[in-house]
Amino acid sequence: MKLSESSDSPAQSNHNQSPTQFHSRPWAASLILTAGLGLLAFGIALSLSFGAASIRLEEVWNAVFHFKPELQNHQIIWEIRLPRILGGVLIGVCFAVAGAIMQGMTRNPLADSGLLGLNSGASLAMAICFALFPGSSFLQLMLYSFVGAALAVVMVYGTSSISKSGLTPVRLVLAGAAVTALLSALGDAISLYFNVGQDLAFWYAGGLSGTKWVQLGIVLPWVVAAFIGALMLSRSITLLSLGDEIALSLGQRTGVVKVVGMILVLILAGAAVSLVGSIGFVGLIIPHITRKLVGVDYRWIIPCSAIMGALLIVFADLAARMINAPEETPVGVLIALIGVPFFLYLARKERRAL
Repeated sequence: MKLSESSDSPAQSNHNQSPTQFHSRPWAASLILTAGLGLLAFGIALSLSFGAASIRLEEVWNAVFHFKPELQNHQIIWEIRLPRILGGVLIGVCFAVAGAIMQGMTRNPLADSGLLGLNSGASLAMAICFALFPGSSFLQLMLYSFVGAALAVVMVYGTSSISKSGLTPVRLVLAGAAVTALLSALGDAISLYFNVGQDLAFWYAGGLSGTKWVQLGIVLPWVVAAFIGALMLSRSITLLSLGDEIALSLGQRTGVVKVVGMILVLILAGAAVSLVGSIGFVGLIIPHITRKLVGVDYRWIIPCSAIMGALLIVFADLAARMINAPEETPVGVLIALIGVPFFLYLARKERRAL
């Protein structure tokens, strides 16, 4: 078929459309948000009921809404299971939204806080903190995680920008893999030298056990603020995902958007890693599935990714507790079993597209 000379180029066509016209499916997003919240409530109820000790749903309801501290099952629900499950919801939101922001800003389908070194940077900072400052409070651990994640970002972007051809998606992933390997090796060396490997082992694998109300109280304001910031930035991220030239032509200050977006990613990834350790692939899998369902408008992608990320972690954690009960499997291991094949599929797909 011969194209006429008057036909618009893809860039020109994109320029003449608003972000909501790019295969956006508000009806699908609305369905995900409503059905997802209902399914999340169901998953939370199941997680509260099932575990080493099974508790009837009726008693779960009474424990949550009519708490009696003298009852052992009520204590189990309030002091162990409920903070653990709510922690899973928070980190699912954190990793999924962070991955969505990174993929939108970099236009890199392989972008993820774990693959680009943020998780390993935060993990290294935690290892240093455990080794040199063993009495640190949770707030201090969280601040160290932010610093470690920021260090990883600087290293990844600095390394991948050295070439004359500049920053490319493939080079960004390669730099992320190299920095991740380096920081992970440093963290392992520190844990071995200072004999804190046992303290860090389950945390490195990514587990929700041990999550406390005080930790949630510290993390929650950061996560809520970062999530609101992501929603406010979502339209700008949609424009960036179409290309810097289009975003600039539509009046976007791309440099400011990227800096603010990366700060939000640091907060989300740092908070999640400080709470439960290094869980990879959530930010890779969830935004991809969400885009397939709702389109490319990040005003829908970000909230839908938050719901789906929370669902993934809640049900994965439930499975981790049930697979080998009463022993517990780190939830990060189960996520990796899904994430590694998904990553290989995407990498092969992207290689074909180069």
